[in-house]
Amino acid sequence: MKLNQLRDNEGATKKRMRVGRGIGSGKGKTGGRGVKGQKSRTGVSINGFEGGQMPIYRRLPKRGFTNIFRKDYVAVNLGRLQTAIDAGKLDISAVITAEKLVSAGVVRRIRDGIRLLGHGDFSAKVTIEVAGASRSAVDAVEKLGGKVVMLAAPVIEGETT
Repeated sequence: MKLNQLRDNEGATKKRMRVGRGIGSGKGKTGGRGVKGQKSRTGVSINGFEGGQMPIYRRLPKRGFTNIFRKDYVAVNLGRLQTAIDAGKLDISAVITAEKLVSAGVVRRIRDGIRLLGHGDFSAKVTIEVAGASRSAVDAVEKLGGKVVMLAAPVIEGETT
């Protein structure tokens, strides 16, 4: 088989119905829009319009805002980490970094960093480099003789602290 011989199976694709092309076509005259009225005309956008009544998006109060500078950390529980260690995907003799977690398949992407959480059973002595960690996660790792290294937040140019 060659690339120029590739094609869909018979009947896999169907031509679209061209509306408004004569009464004999089966979709002529009104073109499936019904008869008269605002919705049968072109250029009509009535989403959210409630017939002159105050629309719901104006009746309800506005509240809060979205912080565009909020960090989006990927949460990793100690139990998930232990599962990867038991499966042989993570080497506990070396420092566990975000890149190693991605290559081991523990997380899909790093985003703004990894945040370590203390849920689950953990029994390995490891050194972990993460952007953040909960108090319970740090205590659990240090109790086993391990270490949690917090990475410094990246400094943004022009930002004063």
